[in-house]
Amino acid sequence: MKVLVYGAGPLGSLFAARLQQGGHDVSILARGQRLADLREHGIVLQDVQTKARSVTRVPVVEALAPDDAYDLVLVIMRKNHALQILPVLAANRHTPNVLFLMNNAAGPGELTETLGRERVLIGFPGAAGYREGHVVHCLAGTAEEPWPVYLGEADGRTTARTTMVAQIIEAGPGFEAQIRPDMDAWLKYHVALLMPSLAPALRAANLDHRRLARTRDLLVLAIRAVREGFQVLETLGYPVSPPRFRALRWIPEPVLVLLFRTLLLHQVRDEIIEAALLRHARSARDEIEHLSDEFLALAAKTSVPTPAIDQLHPYLGLEAPLMPEGRAEIPLHWEGLWVAAAALAAVVIVVRMFCREREEGA
Repeated sequence: MKVLVYGAGPLGSLFAARLQQGGHDVSILARGQRLADLREHGIVLQDVQTKARSVTRVPVVEALAPDDAYDLVLVIMRKNHALQILPVLAANRHTPNVLFLMNNAAGPGELTETLGRERVLIGFPGAAGYREGHVVHCLAGTAEEPWPVYLGEADGRTTARTTMVAQIIEAGPGFEAQIRPDMDAWLKYHVALLMPSLAPALRAANLDHRRLARTRDLLVLAIRAVREGFQVLETLGYPVSPPRFRALRWIPEPVLVLLFRTLLLHQVRDEIIEAALLRHARSARDEIEHLSDEFLALAAKTSVPTPAIDQLHPYLGLEAPLMPEGRAEIPLHWEGLWVAAAALAAVVIVVRMFCREREEGA
């Protein structure tokens, strides 16, 4: 298949290299210094965990002309940047499939209105990375343990072209395409999990995940902001996606605080947090603000109270002062823990009664 990767950032570079390795006829669109780097060095990928490095030569183009024809255009860039190139994509009528792999809280409306529903697919890359000079440091799957790349039609249908695009993606080593009929909801919940919640909490901790872990009030606000965001989406009729996110609604708050702190301090290696969270939070403040504003627009359509989201939102601005490290003034919500303890005690009592009746009957 003839594929154009529109966007030569870390993930665009990763996808271009992997799809080229998978046998497709791939080009990557780049400009400025990145264009010069790609022509001189090729796509240089270094695995964040193994430090293994590879070099893949991919043809580089500087523009998408109206008469250019591709089987698939992959748009892999920040949401606010993707909106700026919609006129260029719309002017090209020889490419039937455009897959947007990016965060998106507002939904596919503006994409389909500009390009036509028959051309647009939406999805999420499922990988992470950052660039230092001409080297892309990536956190992604391997041929032995592929990572998911999520995609779907804007209206949730599964069509022949959805399957075809999934097959194109899966040719790339380390990619496993997952077609989702709830792709729009999945993207909205992903934004709710990060942008109006964890992202401003990280900024309030000076983009230091260890400082965040040591500041209980920020963990509490982030957890409450996630729950508020999920409630907003459920109120608007979006089912929880993926379903495992439901656990964030019922796990008691003190337990979640402990889990988040343990993950940030002990369970996830610093280089993974750096690649998956911190680098993007440092370099993509414009996108984070854009996505947070998109989510606040969704929240405004409901009557769901969002005090934690509102308290965290100012930290996205550069002028906001940091929260004092270690602050623990917000009272925890213990109610869920007492309910869980009472339920566990009830189960123990019932089991003991059952065992006693069995013994007496024997």
